[in-house]
Amino acid sequence: MAAAAVSLFSAKSITAIPKLKPFLFDFHVSPPFSLSFAVAANTTTNFTLWSRKPRRNPTAPAAAMLFPQNPVFSDTCAAIISGSIALSVLRLWQETAKRGLFDQKLNRKLVHISIGLVFMLCWPLYSSGYRGAILAAITPGVNIMRMILIGSGLWKDEATVKSMSRCGDYRELLKGPLYYATTITLACAFYWRTSPIAIAAICNLCAGDGFADIVGRQFGGQKLPYNKNKSIAGSVAMAIAGFFTSVGYMYYFSYFGYIKESTEIVFGFLIVSLASALVESLPVSTELDDNLTVTLTSILVGSLVF
Repeated sequence: MAAAAVSLFSAKSITAIPKLKPFLFDFHVSPPFSLSFAVAANTTTNFTLWSRKPRRNPTAPAAAMLFPQNPVFSDTCAAIISGSIALSVLRLWQETAKRGLFDQKLNRKLVHISIGLVFMLCWPLYSSGYRGAILAAITPGVNIMRMILIGSGLWKDEATVKSMSRCGDYRELLKGPLYYATTITLACAFYWRTSPIAIAAICNLCAGDGFADIVGRQFGGQKLPYNKNKSIAGSVAMAIAGFFTSVGYMYYFSYFGYIKESTEIVFGFLIVSLASALVESLPVSTELDDNLTVTLTSILVGSLVF
């Protein structure tokens, strides 16, 4: 009502005054309640009655490269740094598994949750070209080879087997851990940090699937009617963890200007997380491997909604 009254007054009453009319060239109300008028055609005066705090510019800063003047050297350093960070986190969980600080299943899920998410934090260090994506994919690509060598018995690494397997069998590394490393590698090489699909795939695989198991073991007394191996609490935890982690990384990458935050992307993340949690709860995920089914679901549904 206040805006309408001001507009009516400005349109008729003020311009009707002969002495003021030559000096008034523009007078309008723009939301939220900001009055602006021009005097003598060159001077503009603004009166703001109330305004919201402006939103952060999602495109600044443009990148976090180490050496912008030398992209090749910068990407090489970024690969070394991100690989060292990921390896350090893995060594930490290997040490906790060796010392028995956590239950083996819990320790395995802590590896599952942290490695991919920590590695994704390093993506802004790389350049925006295809070279940056390929160099970033080298680190999880090396882990693919490690899983194949250890899982086939050609390379003995008891610490890795103990921290990543369910029952201490090295052959388990050819399933879940191999799918895990493959997912992150493909997310780097084909989707990269400008695609919500990469965020959704990694976050639902790492945070979603990881917390589903942890919460399900602690509070999973009530099982799903169509799958007695899965619980309602675990499925709900997976959807929540995958969704909120995806949104968090959306804001993280939008800070560097790679993705522009929007409600449409947030809604897309919700759909992907719900679909991933549903597929993970099905018996087929137990028969195959949830690392595989969750990844395929995230990519397929993400391709439809983003």
